[in-house]
Amino acid sequence: MTDTKHTSSKNNWYTDLSEAAKKNKQIIHEHFDLEYTRAIIKKVIIYLSRYYFRPVFIGFEKIPKRNNPDVPLIFASNHSGMAFPWDGIILASGIYELFDYGPDSFRPLASPMLSESNLMNPYLHRNLWKIVGSVDASFLNFETMMLQNEHNLLIYPEGVPGIGKGFNHKYEFQRFSSSFITMSIKYRTDIVPVLTVNGEYINPFAYKWAWLNKLVNKIGVPFFPVGFISLLLPFQPWIFYMGFPAKLTYVCGQAIRPYEMTNKQIDQLTYDELVEIKEKVRADMQRQLKQAVANYGNKPYHFREFIKNNLLNLDKFPYSMPVGWPLLFEYFNRQWRKNKIDEKPLRLGFLSTLKIIFQSPKQLFFYLPILGWIPMLIQGISKKSENQPPT
Repeated sequence: MTDTKHTSSKNNWYTDLSEAAKKNKQIIHEHFDLEYTRAIIKKVIIYLSRYYFRPVFIGFEKIPKRNNPDVPLIFASNHSGMAFPWDGIILASGIYELFDYGPDSFRPLASPMLSESNLMNPYLHRNLWKIVGSVDASFLNFETMMLQNEHNLLIYPEGVPGIGKGFNHKYEFQRFSSSFITMSIKYRTDIVPVLTVNGEYINPFAYKWAWLNKLVNKIGVPFFPVGFISLLLPFQPWIFYMGFPAKLTYVCGQAIRPYEMTNKQIDQLTYDELVEIKEKVRADMQRQLKQAVANYGNKPYHFREFIKNNLLNLDKFPYSMPVGWPLLFEYFNRQWRKNKIDEKPLRLGFLSTLKIIFQSPKQLFFYLPILGWIPMLIQGISKKSENQPPT
């Protein structure tokens, strides 16, 4: 989540948006479809998590309880650099399931750049981020989400710079937003670090070029990683969403309480005092991340486990691999539009590939070298209708 322009000067930095937030409460349920979210996690994301990223959740049985039951906890995680945000998808999905979609699970506040263009929605399924619970990160939206207690909140305080920081800055927190510090102090709620380990290896040895990022920003893409995957992009458009099978490990850190770092109310703090608290929080989270990496980051892929797991599940190919994910998402959404499919797992085998392509020939563009990018970009950079379901 990035800093929002709610400051007029360092001496008059805080604007109380409490009343505006009450009038903005429609955003809480405006797009979120819990039934759809349950279904896509159980039928689609399970292929990504069980056979590919194989996530591990450590310490979440000990997460602190809300000190105020009417106010959500703020979970804050580090971004994985230079990769499509699969780390966030797997994290939010796993926590939904771990806590049965209830108040202890969380909804993300995500950079608006992820939802502004179809291209940044997984496999061009428009509005997907918001339907599964994400809310555009702005100061007003953040304050609004603090007024609900149906779910906790997840933020990435580094914002887009955290995604595009380059492999040379792996596991290094970039500059933090101040908004989650502000909310923690104002509502006296804990910040719970979520330390994402091995996510940096979803797209390893990828780096940033500032001028290239400015160029792709014009089509709604927050950054362009320069690395091995990038070289393959012209030949297979689906590779735009590809990541390597890092074994994602999520460690629930020690709660941080910024509201105990000052005896002032939020509107009494000076901007410099706020920054000082923010830097203390960043240093604490960096310390915890360093320890988590030391404990769980020695084998980022666990290749032996990965190979064994997939050899035992050859019948799940190609949907257990990134090459099949465009078809997997498409098949699910076609079934959902027809009859809001039941709880049973999707029945997919190798021959299902032909059926999906026959029913939706446009999926071939994901596999068409060079020319496949033309329709993808046309659809990808078009502005989507906010109230339409994924297509």
